Parts: sequence; C-alpha cells; structure tokens
Amino acid sequence: MRRAVFFILVAGLALAPWVLPTQDRPSVSASTAPFQRQVNSAAQVPPSELTLPLKPGSVRFAVIGDSGTGDRNQFEVAGQMAKYHEKFPFNFVIMLGDNIYGGDTPGDYKKKFELPYKTLLDAGVKFYASLGNHDNPNERFYAPFNMSGERYYTFTKGNVGFFALDSTYMKPEQLAWIEQHLQSADSAWKICFFHHALYSDGKYHGPDPDLRARIEPLFVKYGVDVVFSGHDHVYERIKPQHGIYYFVVGNSGALRSRNLKPSAQMIKGFDTDRAFMLVEVAGDELYFQTISRTGKTVDSDTLIKQP
Repeated sequence: MRRAVFFILVAGLALAPWVLPTQDRPSVSASTAPFQRQVNSAAQVPPSELTLPLKPGSVRFAVIGDSGTGDRNQFEVAGQMAKYHEKFPFNFVIMLGDNIYGGDTPGDYKKKFELPYKTLLDAGVKFYASLGNHDNPNERFYAPFNMSGERYYTFTKGNVGFFALDSTYMKPEQLAWIEQHLQSADSAWKICFFHHALYSDGKYHGPDPDLRARIEPLFVKYGVDVVFSGHDHVYERIKPQHGIYYFVVGNSGALRSRNLKPSAQMIKGFDTDRAFMLVEVAGDELYFQTISRTGKTVDSDTLIKQP
C-alpha cells in the first residue's frame, strides 16, 4: 500500500512539474504577466472595459492580421471589433496580410471580408491592407483595401505616418522607395506594417532575419517608431529593439494554438485564441489594447515615443 501511494505521488509530480504550492506561486496580474497561455471557453464572455483614454484629436485605429479565413472565428472577432467600435470609434483598420485565404473570387471577398466587417464598413470605417504570402497581388486593385493599385504605399492620419510594405517581394525598388519616403516624412510618428515578422517567438515561422537585415537599418536610420506584422498565427509584443516597438498580430482569423516559445525578448504572448488590437496615438503617447475573440483584454499598455 505504501509503495502504491509513493508511486502515485511521484507520477503526479512527473506529470505536473510546473505546479507550485499555492503559497509559492508568484502573484501576477493580467496586466503584468509576461506570457498568457490560457484556454478561452467558446461560451459568451462579457466584454472587458475599454482601457484607452479617448483623448480629443487622437488618431484611433484597429489592427488585424491573417484574418481572411471566412470562418466563424473571423466573424466573432469582427463582432467584437464592432462592439468596441461603439465605445472606441476608430476610423480605420490596418491589415497585416493574408487578407483573403484560398480563392479570390468575388464570393471569397464577400465571405472573407465584406460580410465579417459589414457593420464597420457600413459605419464608414476604412481598411488599409498590406499583402501576405497567401494573398493574390491583385488584391491591391480591390477598392475597399485602399491600396490604390500599389503593392506598397503610405498615408498620413493626424500626426502619424503609415507605411504599408510588401514583405513577400522586398526588391531593390521597394527598398529605395522605403528610404525615400521614410526620409521625407515629417510626421511625428512613423508606423510600418507588413506581413513577415522581423522578430517573433512563433515556433512555426519565427523571425525573418534576412528581411530584418535589409529593412531594419532603414527603420533605425529614419526613426520608425512602431512595426506591426503577422504571419505567425499568434499575438506577441516584443521588447523594443533599437528603439522600435514591435508587435505580431497574426491571429485575427487563423490561429496556431500553443505555438509560442517564450523568450527574453517577449513582453506578452497570447496563443490560445484569436485577437485584434485597438490603438490610440495622442502627442508622444501610444495607447493600445489587445482583445481576444471572446472580448477579453489580453494586453494593454502605454508606449512613449522614443527620442
């Protein structure tokens, strides 16, 4: 009998080596926990409170990546975006690529973009897309993506300059374009968005060091402040690299569950459900809130513009 009890105890410890006694567990709040791997129930979860300040004259937008699946999860994320739009009236959405998975017929655009985001589109919210490796380059001619027929382009909102890049085909012509437009931009904030992540702890893809070697020196030289990417189907916030804030938001439709491998560069990770971001820029401060498919806030903070 004693041998049996001892075996059960040992087996239990072997199966759960990460479990600490209650008195030894660190007390970590949701806002400071560096890595969240929690299973979200499909049951309806009441939306969390808005953490963004809604300052007068601020630039407000949402961020989605790898969204175009056309399945129930994409519709549920879009539903949360519409709910939060009532409290946080963002004017536009930036898209980080893989906007339309699979076919690209008119029916695909309807199922994977027009129907999920109908409430936002009807409210006048504009979408600005970048191209992913699963996108047909002809998406740049689709008027609701506001790409004006270009694979890479720039636009300005308030004191923020946005630069949409084509990370799948980073040719010398685009590198020259990036340098020219970053150098000439006079906006207080410079935000780049594109598909492939320069930094990522995703196990399936991970970072793209070749792309990073080609474009990050330009980002550093010309004062890029924030970079949003997708490709890895997770959410991750990276510690600032060379004075630049990096985010991976590749789980707004697709998801690669439990695919993050935490590292020293990760501030926050979320890989058990879909998510999107809300962002507000006011003066030298950028506020953000990352929200799951069920309406739960999984990350939020205030970032100060680097000198």
